[in-house]
Amino acid sequence: MKIYGIVGTGGFGREVMPLAYDMLAKCGSSHDWDLVFVVDDPSTSEVNGRRLIATSEYLRIEAELYFNVAVADSNARERIARKFETAGAKPFTVSALNSVNLWGNNIGDGAILCPFSTITANARIGRYFHANIYSYVAHDCIIGDYVTFAPNVHCNGMVRIEDHAYIGTGAIIKQGSDEKPIVIGRGAIVGMGAVVTRSVLAGETVVGNPARAMDRNKG
Repeated sequence: MKIYGIVGTGGFGREVMPLAYDMLAKCGSSHDWDLVFVVDDPSTSEVNGRRLIATSEYLRIEAELYFNVAVADSNARERIARKFETAGAKPFTVSALNSVNLWGNNIGDGAILCPFSTITANARIGRYFHANIYSYVAHDCIIGDYVTFAPNVHCNGMVRIEDHAYIGTGAIIKQGSDEKPIVIGRGAIVGMGAVVTRSVLAGETVVGNPARAMDRNKG
């Protein structure tokens, strides 16, 4: 028996659970696997009809354990992933049945590809990537670990996004080139609806069209 755990019962976790169920059901009989929610301190026994298990209990189960971290905060996602992997659980990728993954892509463990998301061609994507609904990654992009795309992100070709970056809903990242890729630095935040036409520094927050660094002294 294989046990698959979705870590987190927040809004995103509850969106991801049915995607995981549909994917697993397509691959084999439900007699061969179980799919549960996992949290540290459960206050109920189930969520949306799926069993809820405490982290400590889940990690003690004598079975093949697989997990995915449906937690938006990338630093928390990394901490959880390290804990589960150290305990012997293995990450699995959740791909909506109508997500698109074309040719030549290399996607790391633990990704979540939500409905209508698209990875086109020859992209390299790190571990525990989240692509929310209607987001896309175009050709020849390089994306680090624990990167988050909110809904409807447009990441055009030859863009490099470093670890822990967050790209907000509806953001558009201009296509780069071999000589001058657009680079979104480690831990940077691209605000909702921003249009990124040039590289963003590590840890910087940019907003607007064209995107500019946020003035933290305003507002």
